[in-house]
Amino acid sequence: MDYDIRLVKLISGDMVVGKFNEEAKAIEDPATIQAMPTQQGGSQMVLLPFGYPFDQEMHGKISMEHVLFEYKTCPEELKTKYIEAVTNISMSSGGLDLSGGAGTEGVGGGGGGLNLV
Repeated sequence: MDYDIRLVKLISGDMVVGKFNEEAKAIEDPATIQAMPTQQGGSQMVLLPFGYPFDQEMHGKISMEHVLFEYKTCPEELKTKYIEAVTNISMSSGGLDLSGGAGTEGVGGGGGGLNLV
């Protein structure tokens, strides 16, 4: 199934990623993107359910009436992490990873990656 994943900024200032529903003119299963400090003194972007900490799953919908700005494109890395978080299925870019490493490690180097919490 191919989703229309959109990255938007709400009038509240929250940056949200989610599946766009054309008929309802809404973002469904929204997730918020937040910067979290790291132990090394840098920051890392995390993807959380929009209702976190009270809601542990990504579901619900936000009307496009509450959107201040829609980004022209959503980075592919963010789309992939979002789909992984919503479906609980890890998406691979190649063959099988038999190393036994965890699938929610930061992507990229220098503490600037994207983690799922």
